[in-house]
Amino acid sequence: MCGIIGYVGNNAAIPILIGGLESLEYRGYDSAGVCVLNKSELQVVKNKGKVIEIKNDKRINLIEGVCGIAHTRWATHGEPNEINAHPHTNSSNSIAVVHNGIIENYHSLKRLLEKEGYIFRSETDSEVLVHLVEKFYRNCSLGSAVLEALRLVEGTFGLAVVHKNKNEIIAARRGSPLVIGLGDNEAFLASDATALVKYTKRVIYLKDNEIAIINNKEIHIKNFDGENVSLNVENLKLEVEQIEKGSYKHFMLKEIFEQPDSVKRTLTGRLKNSRIKLSLNLQDIRSIQRLILVGCGTSWHSALIGKYLIENMAKIPVEVDYASEFRYRRPLVVRNDLVVGISQSGETADTLAAVREAKLLGANTIGLVNVVGSSIARECDSGIYLHAGPEIGVASTKAFTSQVTALLLLALYLAEIRGEKIEENLFRELENLPKQVKEVLSEADNVRKVAEKYYKSSNFIFLGRGINYPVALEGALKLKEISYIHAEGYPAAEMKHGPIALVDENMPTVFICTKDSTYDKIISNMQEIKARKGKIIALVNEIDPRLSVLADDVIFSQKTDEFLSPIVNSIPLQLFAYFIADLKGLDIDKPRNLAKSVTIE
Repeated sequence: MCGIIGYVGNNAAIPILIGGLESLEYRGYDSAGVCVLNKSELQVVKNKGKVIEIKNDKRINLIEGVCGIAHTRWATHGEPNEINAHPHTNSSNSIAVVHNGIIENYHSLKRLLEKEGYIFRSETDSEVLVHLVEKFYRNCSLGSAVLEALRLVEGTFGLAVVHKNKNEIIAARRGSPLVIGLGDNEAFLASDATALVKYTKRVIYLKDNEIAIINNKEIHIKNFDGENVSLNVENLKLEVEQIEKGSYKHFMLKEIFEQPDSVKRTLTGRLKNSRIKLSLNLQDIRSIQRLILVGCGTSWHSALIGKYLIENMAKIPVEVDYASEFRYRRPLVVRNDLVVGISQSGETADTLAAVREAKLLGANTIGLVNVVGSSIARECDSGIYLHAGPEIGVASTKAFTSQVTALLLLALYLAEIRGEKIEENLFRELENLPKQVKEVLSEADNVRKVAEKYYKSSNFIFLGRGINYPVALEGALKLKEISYIHAEGYPAAEMKHGPIALVDENMPTVFICTKDSTYDKIISNMQEIKARKGKIIALVNEIDPRLSVLADDVIFSQKTDEFLSPIVNSIPLQLFAYFIADLKGLDIDKPRNLAKSVTIE
């Protein structure tokens, strides 16, 4: 979603702000802007488009100063243009604000402010914040004015405020992440720690309903009741190399090829001698009667796989919910339910809201997230970190396979506690999983050759059965996200209930037909497509003479235990989507209209 970067210190602010914006580009945005204090004047440059537009703007070279804020905007209220871009300033150009989130009551606040003579220039909800701060900035500190303004605000925000006469940044959050970086006589602010790793490893994660006064000498944090909050300084476990592409053309390709290591990190320390070790702080795990898995997008697909795993291994009923719908359907949640919130960033607004709703209803909660210190990680009773490493590409790849791996560990852990028998072979296959992932990646050249035949297609169908049905959904999603080709995923048996009407000689169908308990059934589904002259791409893990007749093209996966198959089978589909998008010459790491972390509803 939108990105924030701020700096106050003794060095020139512009290079740091621009560098920070470039680090945040992966989050998704459509305009950008900077504001720097220069001799009791706020100098603002903002444009529609990419950060490079700001970087190349001649005005940027005229800006000097050691304190400033900057922003990348993903449009919600108002179209993407220069006027709606952040930072927003008041009429006298003395106060500037950048904001992530949604101000839900901005209509009423805007009417109130307009009646008092405040003039609005943009269509955004965020602009009300700068006028509210100005309204309350009378005989008090800037921090007090920001706090008074926020007491009128309903909604979510991560914001930074500067005044032309103050060498400081005021930051506040509710529902939208902010992290403060500590340097030597300098401080940084960002919506994502990846923007800070070049400058410092010492950080403070701002919590909900906290406000920070940041200057180059000290930092003060208070809650919204005005009470001082102690500073909890943490060390970032990130390296600069982790957020750079290296020799890869795109972050997405780098992250696809990192999966042998990311899966291994998810397993490390948790699997030993056919036993699962998870540090879950749950009251009475044996009394759990039902699990509810909540997530959005790719995380929802991993949850569907998790349902298969947990129900089959631990024999506990599992429901899977879109996090965005969970609390609005008035869910029937009871004390012996366990709600698992799945989110790569740990900041997905809908998933965070679902976790909070579950806690209010008395359920136990687990966060399954990748980002240490994220909101969902802090809100949940317990958690399982993925340890997949930073994922910069908007289309999730290594986080997905790590999510499925973590859900498999959870299923095995619950099965062990409940005394359910697990075949020893599964543990051996699990230990061998990183190697199998590496072997799947060795087929990349073959996947590219298949992509070359189909990258001009306008539509695709992805079909799978059983535990690999969600892999079909994920394969279709990856293709849609980065190639802009219309693609749909279905359970293969559902094809006859409508989608088969789409099949003709121009419609490629991708079948996940690796050898498992549904193999013969899916071969029958392939015959139905073939009879209607559809093009068939078969994802297989074993040679079968029948496929030479049915399949127009074959992509190879690895033979493994059926419970592990979604992990290895998803990787060729990630490569397939990547190569198609690359052949189309698209901006793979920053697909249009998408954001890496959706921190608003």
